[in-house]
Amino acid sequence: MLRINQLKLPVTHTKEDLLLKVQKLLKISEVPEIIIVRRSVDARKKPQIFFQYTLDVKVKKEKEVYKRCDKKQVSIVQQNDYVFPVASYVGEERPVIVGMGPAGLFCGYMLARAGFRPLLLERGKPVEERSRDVETFWQTGKLMCESNVQFGEGGAGTFSDGKLNTLVKDKYGRNKEVLSVFVKEGAPEDILYDYKPHIGTDILKNVIVNMRNQIIAWGGEVRFESKVTGFETEKQKIKAVVINGKERLDANYVVLAPGHSARDTFQVVYDMGLEMEAKPFAVGFRVEHPQEWINRAQYGTEVQEQLGSAPYKVTASTSEQRGVYSFCMCPGGYVVNASSENGRLAVNGMSYRARDGKNANSAIIVSVTPQDYGSDHPLAGVAFQRKIEEKAYAVGGGKVPVETYGAFKRAVTAKQCTANAQLTDENKPIFEPCIKGDWCMAPVHEILPESLNRAFIEGMEQFGKVIEGFADESVLVDGIESRTSSPVRIVRNESLQSVIKGLYPCGEGAGYAGGITSAAMDGIKVAEEIAKQIVG
Repeated sequence: MLRINQLKLPVTHTKEDLLLKVQKLLKISEVPEIIIVRRSVDARKKPQIFFQYTLDVKVKKEKEVYKRCDKKQVSIVQQNDYVFPVASYVGEERPVIVGMGPAGLFCGYMLARAGFRPLLLERGKPVEERSRDVETFWQTGKLMCESNVQFGEGGAGTFSDGKLNTLVKDKYGRNKEVLSVFVKEGAPEDILYDYKPHIGTDILKNVIVNMRNQIIAWGGEVRFESKVTGFETEKQKIKAVVINGKERLDANYVVLAPGHSARDTFQVVYDMGLEMEAKPFAVGFRVEHPQEWINRAQYGTEVQEQLGSAPYKVTASTSEQRGVYSFCMCPGGYVVNASSENGRLAVNGMSYRARDGKNANSAIIVSVTPQDYGSDHPLAGVAFQRKIEEKAYAVGGGKVPVETYGAFKRAVTAKQCTANAQLTDENKPIFEPCIKGDWCMAPVHEILPESLNRAFIEGMEQFGKVIEGFADESVLVDGIESRTSSPVRIVRNESLQSVIKGLYPCGEGAGYAGGITSAAMDGIKVAEEIAKQIVG
């Protein structure tokens, strides 16, 4: 197969334009089979915007065609498909998977496809019921602690932008397999090649249902409202899991994929003596800009029909050596109340496939380490999260607190909290927030420690020099983004098992991933290891 790199066309191009460009480059008249490997956006000459492609092309007489091509742009490549280590299992062993976020869902999907008939246990509800519970919470403020943005089928990523880019290296083809499974189960094909692929929460929900149904069709079993509250072991081997505090289920292979917000599960794991450690993560705020501002800064125009709402990615390092960066950027999206515990408030970002909301939002987060937690306990990061979430709940009275960046910056740089009466006068938005759930103007600057607020401002000011208007005083700051990744890691060995043989920590909650795709890839990796262990 021939690979063409750096093929550039205007974003307004047609399929015919792409074909003609390939034919001209390869000096052929035949109509070849063209597979898009990667498509990215080149906006260096805005408002003239281009797509840049990497393509795989199948032609007749490949060697002859290759001889007359420019070798700087064309090469010969071999297509390598992902292969699961076990093709068809017919034994009686049934792995148990705890959690149906991306890690658990993909682990179950791969095992079911290979004939292992896994049993998946999810503490929350099916995504259809979960969606209704979440909408009710946003409308009424009535929180269901086991069915919310964090808990339920699909995991926390279900109510997000559905972004599928990852920095994890993929020499085994797991990343491509994740995307292929998503497409097979109903996601749009462009996620296979877009540089920053996304599904959108509206489509992702349907994909999750299709994956669940396929697992069941292959002989797997799925049980909802089945929280694992304990584990039974014998001679350092897993023997059973306890469900909802009363039901015992025999199990020799258990995948622990609890998600990054399963704090009660972390406590159970700690109490049973598994090796755990606090890990660094990041906290910060959701910032909202009118989407037209971001479009103009990124594309040179407020509207770019072929590209839709513009994304951005920004990073900085502060004078105090803290990393500050954008996370889970949602073009044309919404800030959502993502709380999962009474008396504590956390936010996330979400967008639909169309990304047609009025505002862009992103978490601008500051790196924190165990040194910030005030304790060397493995669960100190959880305590740190809870403390700032309690402050966020308090300053907003249970609603999502919002503050203009100008008011936030003045309060922090003055090194004193502005009185609420004064704050109300100067904390008036000039554009409406796009928030799912109740919100109010409030002193967001009171939530985080002063050092983290300073780092946030320093990062925002640097980003304002890169993206015009980014640090404008009217930008909205919504708090608190505290669930960026797991604050703990459940230690596992080279065979991916904990100190308890047969118990496999997996995914983002266990500390081994940082997003939908990387969690799904880790789920596949664990599924491979379990399959090899069972088959021998």
